[in-house]
Amino acid sequence: MPIFDFFKRDKDKEKDKDQEKDQEKVQDEAQDKNQELEDKELEDEDRKSSERKAEVSQSEDKERESPDDKEKEESDDMEKEVKDKETGDKKPSAREEKAKNEAAKTKKEEVKKDESQNYEPEQDKARQEETYQEETDQDEAERILQDEEDVDKGFFQRLKEGLARSRQGFVDKISSVFSRSKIDDDFYEELEETLIQADVGVKATMDLISDLKQEVEEQEITEPGELYQVFQEKIRNILGENDQVLKSWDDLKVLMIVGVNGAGKTTTIAKLAHRYQKQGKKVLLAAGDTFRAGAIDQIKEWGRRLNTDVISQSEGADAAAVAYDAVQAARSREADLLIVDTAGRLHTQKNLMEELKKVRRVIGREAGEEAVEVMLVVDATTGQNALNQAKIFNEAVTVDGITLTKLDGTARGGIVLAIKKELGLPIRLIGVGERAADLQDFNPEKFVEALFSSK
Repeated sequence: MPIFDFFKRDKDKEKDKDQEKDQEKVQDEAQDKNQELEDKELEDEDRKSSERKAEVSQSEDKERESPDDKEKEESDDMEKEVKDKETGDKKPSAREEKAKNEAAKTKKEEVKKDESQNYEPEQDKARQEETYQEETDQDEAERILQDEEDVDKGFFQRLKEGLARSRQGFVDKISSVFSRSKIDDDFYEELEETLIQADVGVKATMDLISDLKQEVEEQEITEPGELYQVFQEKIRNILGENDQVLKSWDDLKVLMIVGVNGAGKTTTIAKLAHRYQKQGKKVLLAAGDTFRAGAIDQIKEWGRRLNTDVISQSEGADAAAVAYDAVQAARSREADLLIVDTAGRLHTQKNLMEELKKVRRVIGREAGEEAVEVMLVVDATTGQNALNQAKIFNEAVTVDGITLTKLDGTARGGIVLAIKKELGLPIRLIGVGERAADLQDFNPEKFVEALFSSK
């Protein structure tokens, strides 16, 4: 090999080595740069983590700091925010978001605190109202069932007081008619109008006017004052004789109570149960009103106060099934009297009246027809509507007697005459007050005497 080629080869080798060294240097510099970047990233992460921890710690300190410190910090934040805006810093938006979150958190804590403070008072108020209602109901029950000394002596006085409104609205107007100077067509016309307004009814009014005219002619009466006593006697004749509430019985007696809602059926049941308990009868109640919400509980509560059993099923149950169970229970427990409550059906609801007929059939079949009496409870304040109710109920279940409640609350006591004259149904009981003693056996003689008596 020529010596020139030998030196050339060595020179190429040295050049290759220099190139390799240069490449290694570039690689080392790249690695160093990458390492620096990695170290910087780690430092940034550590710094950010420290900042986050500091922010959390600062937030906790803020929750414990006094209002003055908080106000100072807020002031400092505002100053920083102004400076940041001047320098174009982007941090104000983050502080705004943070402040917003803190405000929401504070509001949430305040609401939660208010709820915790108000919850107990609201519960206490509900408990107080419930207790008050229970005490009121208990007081009402005690007032209704409370016995009085010398009850017989007080009956007539209570009757007079109970009929005070009827005496003022009915009798006073009638007496003014009989105070006229003479008996003529104007006299009869005014008397007729007064009787109609008092809910005496058309039939009873026409019969009364006709009878008075006949008496005037036969007895040659010329003064209205003389005719006043004849008028009262005619009213006694329309009302008829005394009629017992329940005919005497030896075996089980079933009293079925019917009428529309609000007439006073439940209270009447309680008063009757109390009355016959005092007479030594074993009384059983049946919650046959499965239609009205709360009716079953109401009867049960009266049963508890009267210390008597109540036969019932759940709300919405078949009322006839309740009646059947009640008759069987009354026989097995040797009860003397079973009082059956029924739903307060409107006399215009034919389907419900059909259900009432079914209840009556079941009771008659199980207890025997001779043992059953149907009592219609009518609100005297409803006037002529009470007469319509009596007609429909009588057609449906054959009413044996009527209890006329709330007679003390109306000035139109003439409804007593209308029911008796137009329907021929006996009025067994009249209610002239809230108490048990104010549910009185209807005595026509005493009724007329109390109605027309002077104050």
